[in-house]
Amino acid sequence: MRPSSTDSPEDGPTNSPGDTTAGTPFRVGQVVRLRPERRDTYIALHQAVWPEVLAMISSCNITNYSVFELDGLLFSYFEYTGSNWEQDNAKMMADPATRRWWSLTDPCQEAVGGRDGPRPWTPMTEIFHHE
Repeated sequence: MRPSSTDSPEDGPTNSPGDTTAGTPFRVGQVVRLRPERRDTYIALHQAVWPEVLAMISSCNITNYSVFELDGLLFSYFEYTGSNWEQDNAKMMADPATRRWWSLTDPCQEAVGGRDGPRPWTPMTEIFHHE
């Protein structure tokens, strides 16, 4: 689970509205393939997410964070409620505990959709929403 699929804080989710520094909350959906041989490890890690990682997620204005699994695919969803995505994303990317967490979870994942980059999660485009 990560708020962005790259190391670059400038790369926000593809479904965020225009200027992510304007303070408009937005929803993020991402997908990644779960390596079958690492499935049990990934699930065990997420049954006991480190408190410092959860605190960082909250301090970066990320709420309603969920990860779902179906047939070897992981889907994540979260809502960003802050006023500066780039700043919050950079804060999370620099956090030592979160980086250690990703060093355990990233090997469990494989990018989908031809994604080529340092991080495996691929942002999805929101096509429908109803409040």
